Amino acid sequence: MITGTIDYCAIGQRLRAYRIAASLKAEDVAKNLKISRAAVYRLEKGEIIKIETLERLASLLNTSFASLLGIDTEYYSSGEGFFERMRQLEDQSTHIYSHFDPFSFLLTSPNYLNHLAMMLEESSESIEPQKYAMILSILRHRKIQFYQSIPKVINLISLRNVERFLHIGLVGNLTISPGKKSARMLLARKEVYHLIELIEQKSSAPTIAITQEAIPSIAFQIFYQNDEPISLAMSPFRLGELPNVTTGIASITSSHNAIKHHRSLFDKLWQNSAKDEHAIDLLKTTLDKF
Repeated sequence: MITGTIDYCAIGQRLRAYRIAASLKAEDVAKNLKISRAAVYRLEKGEIIKIETLERLASLLNTSFASLLGIDTEYYSSGEGFFERMRQLEDQSTHIYSHFDPFSFLLTSPNYLNHLAMMLEESSESIEPQKYAMILSILRHRKIQFYQSIPKVINLISLRNVERFLHIGLVGNLTISPGKKSARMLLARKEVYHLIELIEQKSSAPTIAITQEAIPSIAFQIFYQNDEPISLAMSPFRLGELPNVTTGIASITSSHNAIKHHRSLFDKLWQNSAKDEHAIDLLKTTLDKF
């Protein structure tokens, strides 16, 4: 048996995320390992596991034994597995430093999930119905969980990304009719107005800043529990205009060196960014251009 100071709950969470990423049901894993479906759910809840079982699971889920233990970097080649892992980490966090293109999904309006479903349906991505439903379900739970627990999310937003978002509109491809294009640009404007409302409703400290500087093309999020960093997540997946939930390799690491460098970059960009009324003025000026 595995003993010592291993976080069994975290192992179980990774198992669930990797299973979802592999598009496997609990019964698929049970059949392959010749155990019951109930046993699979117990494993995902973090019950004590034999090393042999973990090694077989790692092979089945196309990952490494070290990644399941949290010793090595976690890699996800599909959006649904990565989004599930994000949901887990968000649930554990007290505060999060976030940079996503165009901005964090957690900042979008209550209607945004319906808009995203529309964009995914018309996108060029070939998404299986089961996978499509799973992605939307996980994202819905992330939103619900966020509003229930409300970890403090410090969001760094690129003005260039907002401009692109407004220019293109909420579209899944660029071949839609001019009439639809105008309607989708209006939906994008409503999302930016929602962003302005969030800034106006801020607490004593700003949690949204707008930078006009060049910003990394890879989205990242740093998770903290009190003052201790938990993980750094880096993602090629996009939930904005022209969404991508199937192509790319996302990664999650607990490397202190990686977290330190990304936090240093975040702090540098944050320091020179527009906040409060200045951020609102920048967004309103940008809206006037479109």
